[in-house]
Amino acid sequence: MFRRTFWFTSGVAAGVWATTKVNRKLKQLTPENLAVTAANKAIEAGGRLRDRAVDFALDVRDNMAQREAELGDALGLDAPADRELPPPRRYAAIENRNDPMPTSKYIDRTTYSYNRNEDH
Repeated sequence: MFRRTFWFTSGVAAGVWATTKVNRKLKQLTPENLAVTAANKAIEAGGRLRDRAVDFALDVRDNMAQREAELGDALGLDAPADRELPPPRRYAAIENRNDPMPTSKYIDRTTYSYNRNEDH
């Protein structure tokens, strides 16, 4: 009699356990829960991607600063500027008559024609 009671109780416990497990899985597979799970995973993936992008950007910035310093040392850009500035450019005293766009300040550039074939 004790054996039958033991096996009956074991069967009932296994049945309750299996039923509970199946009901939980069915609740997880409802459309609402699937949408919530997908949204949560997308948010987590976005956070991981953002963290990696920030780390990458910081690495690029550090390496860029290091490389700029190396180039500055190699080209002598960090040396003190003891030199004088070059003299200013000299402009031609005569205008170029063949210039398609005259540089005179008295010519209205809004009405100036750019069509070279207009007079031919």
